[in-house]
Amino acid sequence: QVQLVESGGGLVQPGGSLTLSCAASGRTFSIAAMDWYRQAPGEQRELVARISRDGSTNYADSTKGRFTISREGRWDTMYLQMNSLKPEDTAVYYCHARTMAFTVEQVPQDYWGQGTQVTVSS
Repeated sequence: QVQLVESGGGLVQPGGSLTLSCAASGRTFSIAAMDWYRQAPGEQRELVARISRDGSTNYADSTKGRFTISREGRWDTMYLQMNSLKPEDTAVYYCHARTMAFTVEQVPQDYWGQGTQVTVSS
């Protein structure tokens, strides 16, 4: 099992910055990639950023280079640094992890945190 706990959300003015954290525990050695997703009211959950086992990263076009995903240790803590925040960034942000299958009997598993609210408003 993998447990994920997000923190760092809050209220920020447009143009401001926030850094989200995701603390992972349990069988973190099996994690293949970790991601940040977000979901605004009435909208589908969307992928914001991803960091893979080899350290490579990917970002949604909507971030326009404003966000940076990083990790501390192997998978102990994942961060999302958000700069130049816009009102459209308002959403619940979720930490996500996908595990590897080490045997033919195993299948990759998905784990989610409970989410942290980010509100960008004057």
